[in-house]
Amino acid sequence: MQSSNHRLRDMEQHHPLLSAGADVETGNLAAGVMVGSPHAGHTAGNRTLWFIQDSCGMVCATMTWFLVLYAEFVVNFVMLLPAKNFWYSLLNGATFNSLAVLALASHLRTMLTDPGAVPKGNATKEYMESLQLKPGEVIYKCPKCCSIKPERAHHCSICKRCIQKMDHHCPWVNNCVGEKNQRFFVLFTMYIALISAHALGLSGMHFFTCIKVQWNECSDFSPGVSVLLLIFLCLEAILFLTFTAVMFGTQIHSICNDETEIERLKNEKPTWERRMRWDGMKAVFGGPPSLLWCNPFTGLRLRRLLLLTYGRRGGSEFSV
Repeated sequence: MQSSNHRLRDMEQHHPLLSAGADVETGNLAAGVMVGSPHAGHTAGNRTLWFIQDSCGMVCATMTWFLVLYAEFVVNFVMLLPAKNFWYSLLNGATFNSLAVLALASHLRTMLTDPGAVPKGNATKEYMESLQLKPGEVIYKCPKCCSIKPERAHHCSICKRCIQKMDHHCPWVNNCVGEKNQRFFVLFTMYIALISAHALGLSGMHFFTCIKVQWNECSDFSPGVSVLLLIFLCLEAILFLTFTAVMFGTQIHSICNDETEIERLKNEKPTWERRMRWDGMKAVFGGPPSLLWCNPFTGLRLRRLLLLTYGRRGGSEFSV
């Protein structure tokens, strides 16, 4: 598709003629885009819930929840509830369960938040004319999803969409990590690392305590069952702690250098003005440093969530 005023190229590269936050006529990038199918369109006002129907991703996401809930079961029913020290059980139980809730909430926000999908099929003659490009300027179209690619957007073969500032596709959250959900992914890795470290510490204390006394006195389960549950929990905690700590460090490094993992692997030279260190952190987490950075419920509109779930209207909207 060509005209005397501009040229459109079918390439996987992109050109900084479109800003990452630009809205297009076919839809607002801030709106939800799909329920179930990654092929769904992105229409204005279509407040549908973002969810990727990828079998591998759904299995991995389910496994993540199962492993976190398994850790909660072992920590609460094998170690804390049978403990004789009330305050030890109360404080550790409150801390561990609070961190687990925050971890699962961060996982849900990462999985169900539009990572920054570019509307499909917006590479039309009418839209290009609306851009009012100068003669000789070049814009790039993704040949896979037929969309004009903003700067720093990359195509995800699993989501079947171009994603703004795509870092990578993570099967454990069944979604891409991009411009609009990266903060939740960072929180998810942080909270999983914290509860893994906490579970390892509690397991060590429990082993040390039970060695001093009879195993029957420090757990409601038989010694054999207790040992097996604790060993599996320790293995899970070590693996999760190693993986999420590395991912957390990688994400913070990427944010502080304003460079996604894809850009780093492709060794792409920055054509944008980099936001370094705290400016990058503020851009991702929103606003100056505060406790809200650690809150995965920030910006959650309960009324909209209920509308997406039940299709009902009316009532007041509550946001965190």
